[in-house]
Amino acid sequence: MAYEKWVVGRRRLAVGCCVAAVVAGASGTAHAAGNLPPRQPLVQDLQTGTKPCATGDATAYVAESPKLSAVLSDPDGTQVSGEFEVGWTDTAGVEQRRTYTTTAKASGSPFTVQLPSDIPSGTVVSWRVRANDGKAASPWSSEGDGSLCAFVYDDVNPEKATITSPEYPRPEDVFWVDGVGVYGHFTMDSPSDDVVAYTYGFIGGPYGTVRAEQPGGAVTIPYLPLRSGPQVLTVRAIDRAGRSSGQSTYDFNVKAGHAPVAQWKLADAAGATSAAAETGSDARAGSGATFAGAAPEGTGLTTTAHLDGGDQAFLTPDAPAVTTGGTFAVGAWVRPERTDRDMAVASQGANGARGLALGLRAGDAHPVWSFTVGGREISGGVPETGEWAHVLGLYDAETGLAQLYVNGHETGTKTRATTAATTDAFRIGQGPGMSAWQGDIGEVRAYDRVVVPGEVTELARRTPRLLGHWSLETASDGASPEQGGGAPLKLGSGATIHRGPDGSCIPDLDPDCPDVPYALVGDGHLQLDGETAYAATEQPVVDTGGSFTIGAVVRLADSEPAHPMTVLSQAGEHTDAFKVRYEPSQHAWQLVMPVADEEGAAETVVSQIEAADGGEGQGHRLAVVYDDATDTIKLYLDGYTNAAATAAFPNGLHSSGPLQVGRGHTADGWGEYLHGDVDEVQAYAGALRDEDIIGLGHGTDPCLC
Repeated sequence: MAYEKWVVGRRRLAVGCCVAAVVAGASGTAHAAGNLPPRQPLVQDLQTGTKPCATGDATAYVAESPKLSAVLSDPDGTQVSGEFEVGWTDTAGVEQRRTYTTTAKASGSPFTVQLPSDIPSGTVVSWRVRANDGKAASPWSSEGDGSLCAFVYDDVNPEKATITSPEYPRPEDVFWVDGVGVYGHFTMDSPSDDVVAYTYGFIGGPYGTVRAEQPGGAVTIPYLPLRSGPQVLTVRAIDRAGRSSGQSTYDFNVKAGHAPVAQWKLADAAGATSAAAETGSDARAGSGATFAGAAPEGTGLTTTAHLDGGDQAFLTPDAPAVTTGGTFAVGAWVRPERTDRDMAVASQGANGARGLALGLRAGDAHPVWSFTVGGREISGGVPETGEWAHVLGLYDAETGLAQLYVNGHETGTKTRATTAATTDAFRIGQGPGMSAWQGDIGEVRAYDRVVVPGEVTELARRTPRLLGHWSLETASDGASPEQGGGAPLKLGSGATIHRGPDGSCIPDLDPDCPDVPYALVGDGHLQLDGETAYAATEQPVVDTGGSFTIGAVVRLADSEPAHPMTVLSQAGEHTDAFKVRYEPSQHAWQLVMPVADEEGAAETVVSQIEAADGGEGQGHRLAVVYDDATDTIKLYLDGYTNAAATAAFPNGLHSSGPLQVGRGHTADGWGEYLHGDVDEVQAYAGALRDEDIIGLGHGTDPCLC
């Protein structure tokens, strides 16, 4: 360009000046004695706005007149100023040049010049810089091994993007479209030829930016719907200068995930020789498979199949259930009778190569659940003899990743795998390189799509069962009834039921009306004197060896309790299998669970910091959850899910003692008596979800929908 020719001319002029300087230097007039000229600015120390110095194809495109910057230095350490030179060729072909000089600053400082707004748009503008110490100037940054910097000021926004999708057309074309777990692909394109990227976002995510392979090129992104319902994709096109187009929107409606391609409840009658299919083909049963076995509680299953671990322990439709060359998932409810050998839950594929195998590995340290795809294995979780678990293996052909879920939670590490289509029959209870399953299996499902996390959670969900709800509003014959007619809580010495005002009069209006404190919840609550008072059932309420939930509303009578006070406990032979107490030395509510049923056994403790009530207020809603499926314990305070204190707890202890309200075991026998009020004791078999916990302690049972 003409400006670059001008720079070349300036370089030639500079060479002539240098010759003159050498000649003048002989007479001692080129620069002051002892003064060294500033250093030549380095290209890597120059920026156009926030973009590095560049020319040619890498020329910076900017959305506004930029700020030019450079780091300038002097070997003598003296102050320097910056001389910036800017040039371009105007529409008439005339070279335009401007110079800008900064104030002097310390050597090594950044120097900047903000260009005015009249810099022409759509034109290549070049610039260079040099340093001046007031006595001599450095070479220009473009001289020698240096380079010019160039930019184009772009003041025009790109045009809006168009959006298309073959899998998810707009509602005016197809109103509802498959569906949750089925990938769609969305292509974004803009008529503007300088668009280099697109920002996008779906309702609830994902959000992101994707770059085009070349300016003006279209881009395509995958999208996996995680929930059904109306969905909107919003897109903006971004050009080289960073300018954004207006927003484009694309509406589409996602159907619920379609049913499995093969499903066997395995709830067939005793003596059946095949398993009826909900979808797909019936599964022929080997002689080692029998029906009408026990089912996991809270799942909706009625019975399951039992496999004896022998050569004939299998069920098969005698045909493939999934296409292993694409996306697929296989899951089932399983209960192993042993964990000391490798055992198959389900498989499909010749010797496992490029196929699938879901099962249990004995492991070196401990047994693990396993999912093998295309020769790659993912493992995790800990199978327990006699314990039900839901296991599901998923291969996502879009990402090339396989993953394993145990009891609704992802375990192990996502693993990249390469699969191929297999024609082998799908087999339940048998797999390559593994022994046949010995134990129970129920509800086997095979999918030809991604089973999304929310669906996996529901497949593995066991709805908790209410064991007891004591509202503590009345007592007769020394016992407070359970709402459903179950075992009552018997009141020990010093324990009473406080009844709130009966509404027959209003103290503020009637001086003869007794001023009776209100109950914590409802019409009454349990009062405990902190010395001998307690309430208890005659038998254990929760099975502390499995998942359970228990909650209560509690108000402490003292603002500074003198000793720990237990609210709820249930004992084993030598110690409490769990204990909920207030520990005044730490100003905290605690859940205490020993790791063994032994006196002095180590304990796992989780805490919630809270000051003692001092007999005031509405108390606190406490809830304890032990989830045997995830080996975790939680202590909730006032139902706030973000305040749950959590710890790992691999093995719950079976307890034989009754549920205690207001006391717990100590080294000297019963102790830690509670001084305060207790209301709304509720107990469940199973682990309540976070959203269910919020409903505890309000006088009703939460909806476990």
